[in-house]
Amino acid sequence: MIRIVLCDDQDIVTEGMQVILSTVRGFEVIGVAHDGAEAVDLVAELNPDLVLMDLRMPIMNGIQATREIHRTYPAVKVLVLTTYDDDVWVFDAIRAGAAGYLLKDTPREQLIAAIRGTVSGDTHVDPQVAGKLFGQIARSASGPMGDTTFGEDLSDREREVLKLIAKGLSNADIADALYLSKGTVQNYVSSIFMKLEVTDRTQAAVLALKHGLGQAWG
Repeated sequence: MIRIVLCDDQDIVTEGMQVILSTVRGFEVIGVAHDGAEAVDLVAELNPDLVLMDLRMPIMNGIQATREIHRTYPAVKVLVLTTYDDDVWVFDAIRAGAAGYLLKDTPREQLIAAIRGTVSGDTHVDPQVAGKLFGQIARSASGPMGDTTFGEDLSDREREVLKLIAKGLSNADIADALYLSKGTVQNYVSSIFMKLEVTDRTQAAVLALKHGLGQAWG
């Protein structure tokens, strides 16, 4: 059972999402928050698997709430669901620790798949905002493209896996691409997270792109 907290300041959105998600086997909406502060409190009280988070809200916005949840409850995934595709909102949400970023016009089946995938450790970024995210990463890079020192303790196979993570591939897709089992890929992913000192795929992808590793590996 995937236990979900909804966070949006519009009742019509939370009510609609409850109706949609209640029809999905294996999903349970266990709480509803109308601002970021309420979301943080509900996470502390209910320990959900995932928070479906809006961004622009009163009292505490979604980015502030995501940052607090990610810092205090790192096992809880935050999947942004918003109308805002502005570059700054996208990048700040990912930097705050969001595991994915979707727009509210995402089709139902894609949303359901994204929730399941996010809880399993995959990254889901709406194609409409992915280009903006990667553009922001490139513009904010602190080191030269093709940095040869960052991630130098990764093995060649781990570098291959990280390259594919940065391209947005799931573990199953990576397994197919590299002719490996999903279990083997998961072991590589866990090792990459440990060596890069990150906790999820989004952070690993952001670091890889920020340091030009994707471009360096072609």
